[in-house]
Amino acid sequence: MSSDSRFKEMLSRGKLIVAPGAYDALTAKLIEGAGFEALYMTGYGTAASRFGFPDIGLLTMTEMLMNARAIADAVQIPLIADADTGYGNPINMIRTVREYERAGAAAIHVEDQVWPKRCGHMSGKQVIPKNEMVAKIRAAVDSRKSDGFIIIARCDALAVEGWDAAIERGHSYEEAGADVIFIEAPESVEQMSRIPKLFKKPCLINMAPRTPSLPAKTLEEFGFAIAIYPGICLATTIQTNMDCLRKFKEEGTPPDFGGFLAAFIQFNQFLGVPEYNALEEKYKS
Repeated sequence: MSSDSRFKEMLSRGKLIVAPGAYDALTAKLIEGAGFEALYMTGYGTAASRFGFPDIGLLTMTEMLMNARAIADAVQIPLIADADTGYGNPINMIRTVREYERAGAAAIHVEDQVWPKRCGHMSGKQVIPKNEMVAKIRAAVDSRKSDGFIIIARCDALAVEGWDAAIERGHSYEEAGADVIFIEAPESVEQMSRIPKLFKKPCLINMAPRTPSLPAKTLEEFGFAIAIYPGICLATTIQTNMDCLRKFKEEGTPPDFGGFLAAFIQFNQFLGVPEYNALEEKYKS
């Protein structure tokens, strides 16, 4: 079964899909190795890790696609990928969908922000007219090759136009054919609890800074179908690196990696060195 078909089947189960955020192929493999059934390619993490940029619309579709393809190639579990605004009008959206589908993503989310966009949890966002986003969603749905490729409509209007307008937009995106509705950055538990009950289609929640942190069990009880955790790997890596480098700078000697040799061997096994060694033996001249 293809990854997009598996993801569509997972959505039909009615259980919460927990998707930690990967910013590269290695973190994707770690997420898969930890036993998660799906993962999320974070746009914020892609911009920060690959280019040292903030998430303010500085990356092109090509750069985002390169990361999505590398991640999809590295794992077997379904990939939900950030596709920003679709990189233009409905015609651009057609190409975006086809490219992400070819890259191996099982789902993408596209948002109704003005380009250049901003991280959904930053201030200063602006949104395009509702009818423009509706047209882009219709184009996205019409252009996918497989019905299993999931189109997630992200609405950033809550911080810009308020609750009622955001929910109205969500209904319009649902009617336009989006498979999943994503109301970005609710700021209270009360708002979070209401969102899944207001839509017929499954809903996604983004567990990022502006949104209250709740257990996955609670999110499932609220009725969410998907929970993404964009920063879980990135934040851990940043904090560990900062602590290690600060200590190195202060003390003049690097930390003692006492168990490094054993960890190095184990990690090489995780990356598949034995399988590559077997292939070398098989094709040895």
